[in-house]
Amino acid sequence: MNYRPSRRTRRLAITGAVVLALAGMNGPALYRFGSEQYHDYKINRPEYKAENGHWDFLDVPSEFRINTIHAALLHTGKVLLIAGSGNNQKNFDAKKFESVLWDPKTNTYKKIPTPKDMFCAGHTQLPDGKLLVAGGTKRYEKLEGDVTKAGGLMIVHNEDPDAPKTLPAGTIFTGKKNGKTYVSKDPVLVEKAKKIFDKQTGRFLRTEAGLGRIYVEAKESGKKYESGTEDNYRVHGLSGPDARNVYGIAQKLALDKKDFQGIKDAYEFDPVAEKYITVDPMNEARWYPTLTTLEDGKVLSLSGLDEIGQIVPGKDEIYDPVTKKWEYTGVIRKFPTYPAIFLMNNGKLFYSGSNAGYGPADEGREPGIWDLKTNKFKKIPGLSDPDMMETSATVRLPPAQDEKYMVIGGGGVGESEKSSEKSRLVDLKEPNPRFKDGDSLDEGTRYPSASLMPDDTVLITGGSSDYRGRGGSDILQARLYDAKTGTYRRVADPAVGRNYHSGSLLLPDGRVMIFGSDSLYSDKANTRPGVFEQRIEIYTPPYLFRDARPELTGGPKTVKRGGTATFKSAHAASLKDAKLMRPSAVTHVTDVDQRTVALEMKKTKDGISVTVPKNRALVPSGYYMLFVTDDQGTPSEGIWIEVP
Repeated sequence: MNYRPSRRTRRLAITGAVVLALAGMNGPALYRFGSEQYHDYKINRPEYKAENGHWDFLDVPSEFRINTIHAALLHTGKVLLIAGSGNNQKNFDAKKFESVLWDPKTNTYKKIPTPKDMFCAGHTQLPDGKLLVAGGTKRYEKLEGDVTKAGGLMIVHNEDPDAPKTLPAGTIFTGKKNGKTYVSKDPVLVEKAKKIFDKQTGRFLRTEAGLGRIYVEAKESGKKYESGTEDNYRVHGLSGPDARNVYGIAQKLALDKKDFQGIKDAYEFDPVAEKYITVDPMNEARWYPTLTTLEDGKVLSLSGLDEIGQIVPGKDEIYDPVTKKWEYTGVIRKFPTYPAIFLMNNGKLFYSGSNAGYGPADEGREPGIWDLKTNKFKKIPGLSDPDMMETSATVRLPPAQDEKYMVIGGGGVGESEKSSEKSRLVDLKEPNPRFKDGDSLDEGTRYPSASLMPDDTVLITGGSSDYRGRGGSDILQARLYDAKTGTYRRVADPAVGRNYHSGSLLLPDGRVMIFGSDSLYSDKANTRPGVFEQRIEIYTPPYLFRDARPELTGGPKTVKRGGTATFKSAHAASLKDAKLMRPSAVTHVTDVDQRTVALEMKKTKDGISVTVPKNRALVPSGYYMLFVTDDQGTPSEGIWIEVP
């Protein structure tokens, strides 16, 4: 008996043959298509979100998309996004400097006039809720081969003990040996000479010349205008004693690579007026500086590249928010750029070793505890990979009272291919603190972002295994770190890679925003130049996919240190803890502002009362978000509280 297949059977057979044929010709494409569909289905299932959270793109209108380098959460609940020139030479030349204010509540945006290039500035939260922004870019770097005029650092000496000297831009210097002439690009103040006396007898010993640093370059282009070796330089335009007392000394002035140069300008951003307000400039120009709030509310500014592209020689300074003035600390201590320096509970400073790179490889990189008053620095040993701290992230683990820190990932100095998968832990309450290795990431990670969460976990996301994402090395992974168990847990993966010029910050509603990324190349073969990542992603943690979250109402807007405040809550019976969280001000995965302060909490008839610790170094003056969490670990939305 002959078997004759039905039309349906023949149709299915033909379809199957076509699929098999297509699979033979393009199997990976079909597999990828199916995999992507399944992945989208999987990550959008309610049970997956409840376990791992979810990532979404922020829908930013095209006119508000900028190269976000810096971000800060303001006490109005809005986020200030700062690009400055955005690492874009064309923007810099056109004086196109940008900032955008985003309101997460309404998802609205506003352009903010930006007076100077705040690209690679420093910033921190001030006691009155304003944001201090200091430093930025004076000139872009020029790579070797692009430099046409020989130039470099000229150190101007002044041997007159009676008066400082000011040399205008355009001052001419001529070498006494080489006879070559160079011109200054900016004015320079040369300090007066210092008379040195014997401390015991009071007898005059010698005069120590005052110094000024200035960038000079040849009038004309060409290799023949390089200076060769060190020389003394005569300063044109001086007469009488000044002609003898004032002179220049320079090492080789050449066609070498010229680094970025910083500015002295400083501003306060007013969250209520929504504008930058000019304040007194710093004494030193700084590009890549760190600003750290001190116990008394003043701000320490340190490190950075100066107006000639060299690391600021340890001349740290302090800003007083009351007088709006800067003064030198009077001590000298050098750090590489964007050093992660935190205020400790005893008023001293902790340097974790994390930094953004510029500076000598063998100076100022060891972690330790710094007493700013005495300039004593107690080194902390124990790092298993001390040469891998560059581009690492440091986070102060919750609660801040425990004085425990974690340093995450990082890599070798400069453009090194090396990266570290380690997390290093240190307990500063120990009599002799020492780093030890904690739970590790899956692979070496430079530029990881770390944000404290209101449930006392830490979100670790982004980064790349090679310098600036070379070779397509971005790591599309996210983890939550549990400080109590000391372990990581993988959660939902972000859609966009993040490396250099990226960061993350916690929003008052408990979500996290991650921004930026500035890859060197856009392909694995390293042949196509990278494009700045303007897309912003929002991570919604697992705790926001639960049935309900606790709420707080009422209560004061201001609570003094040592003071108690009462809030109403219909969920008081289930509440387990309360905390203050300082808002972020982050750049280059460096955020020394964020901290979680545990509060003493008591139940009341219809809510709770919380007490703020008395320690000013633990709770610096300023605005904080008050969160409570329930017995499931679900946090409330943050309520803004001012601690004066």
